[in-house]
Amino acid sequence: MKPPDAELLVSLIRDVQDFPTPGILFKDITPMLRHHQGFSLSVQAFADVSRNYDLVAGVEARGFIFAAAVAQLTGKGFVPIRKSGKLPAPAYSESYSLEYGESTLQIHKDAVDPGERVLLIDDVLATGGTLAAASALIEQCGGVVESVAVLLEISGLGGHENFAARFPGKKIEVLLG
Repeated sequence: MKPPDAELLVSLIRDVQDFPTPGILFKDITPMLRHHQGFSLSVQAFADVSRNYDLVAGVEARGFIFAAAVAQLTGKGFVPIRKSGKLPAPAYSESYSLEYGESTLQIHKDAVDPGERVLLIDDVLATGGTLAAASALIEQCGGVVESVAVLLEISGLGGHENFAARFPGKKIEVLLG
């Protein structure tokens, strides 16, 4: 589902070559965040992915920005999915591969009640590892991943296929895809 004015949103994303490591093309969303209309359009597009959820979860760090704004807009709670070692209470952990290394995500064990439906948001789909780890964490809490949405996808890294291998039947909505 492409949002209205998708061309505007695309124009507000800056490519940064060789960040964070050589060979990586980083998609910098900060120009879109500082542009009121662009940020508003992207938040509304995320909110429109589904209306069938109880909570909005966002993956650290840039997924937080969109997920928190969507939660506020829709009157839902926000659940942070953080990098390892950042949560103060007992947490579940899930390790995964990135296109440039390994990482671990965590969620508080009480972040999602059993049966709660979650809209999971991140900014970019690359290899699918981050979204798969975040989905696994929501399920460990007993929650249901109702919808998964990202702003854009980096093609050629197998994100959809890798995610589908772990979560068959779950679709990733790419807003600017």
